[in-house]
Amino acid sequence: MKYQVNYDDKLPTRNAFGDEIVELGKERPEVYVVDCDIAKSCQTTAFSKALPDQHVNVGIAEQNGAGVAAGLATTGKIPFVVTYAVFGSLRMAEQIRQSICYPNLNVKIACSHGGLTPGNDGGSHQAIEDMGTMRGLPGMTVVMPADYHSTRKLVREAADWEGPMFLRFTRDAVPAIYGEDEVFEIGKAKVLGEGDDVAIIANGDTVRLAIEAAERLEAEGVSVRLVDMHTIKPLDREEVLRCIETGRIVTTEDHTIMHGLGAAVSQVVAEVGGARVRQIGIQDQFGQSATYEELLEMNGITVDGIVAAAKELLA
Repeated sequence: MKYQVNYDDKLPTRNAFGDEIVELGKERPEVYVVDCDIAKSCQTTAFSKALPDQHVNVGIAEQNGAGVAAGLATTGKIPFVVTYAVFGSLRMAEQIRQSICYPNLNVKIACSHGGLTPGNDGGSHQAIEDMGTMRGLPGMTVVMPADYHSTRKLVREAADWEGPMFLRFTRDAVPAIYGEDEVFEIGKAKVLGEGDDVAIIANGDTVRLAIEAAERLEAEGVSVRLVDMHTIKPLDREEVLRCIETGRIVTTEDHTIMHGLGAAVSQVVAEVGGARVRQIGIQDQFGQSATYEELLEMNGITVDGIVAAAKELLA
């Protein structure tokens, strides 16, 4: 397989956002950061120091941050509201809907601590339903990169994308998958492996698990189509249709299975038929205080879980 997981090179994707937003701000004075008083955790301290005139700290007032960003967008600015994913999706939901999506303003909601990666912070800080919530808003684009370099590329793409967007990053370090020369396009899936027995579609921090599962299956003679679906809205429908040709799809995500990546893929399959789907993701339960890896295990989001689901479909 062309893409390998490098556990010797691990960084949180929030770090990649912090590095890229400084570069974007220096190049483009219309890029602003609207902080919700957690710059250290969300990696925007460097931006605030380098570009103080393009930085606004609204304090612990996420809903106000959405309104400030909406106002900035009406003047031609490109504001990135920065907070934790659980607050940037749920606490701000009404303001995002009414003040950002309804008028279709060019605001980016850039959130760290997505999914189960804030392990020991407990269920209150683990955003397990954020992408699905944002996916339901008309006009909203939803993106979760898989590693450091893909994050930097997709954050840069986000600055050029017109309209509301929700970007989700990890608090915990995740291994490198891509090199710095890889090309990414919002709304266009990244195909990591060609195959015709089963398709595995993953996003975010679970892409590394999907790669390892695909390697194990291929070692047993199973041909795997492997896809990084970093954008779950707009979903790359054409790629999902290609995955349907295998007749078997396993989706993998660090998000509730109720309305995230797996649900989006299943909607396409339900429309056209031709495949069975198994969803690997957070079950209908809240997280708890535990390590990130323990929480993944509790929900079956593991290499073993992906392999077992694929073999079930193949049987």
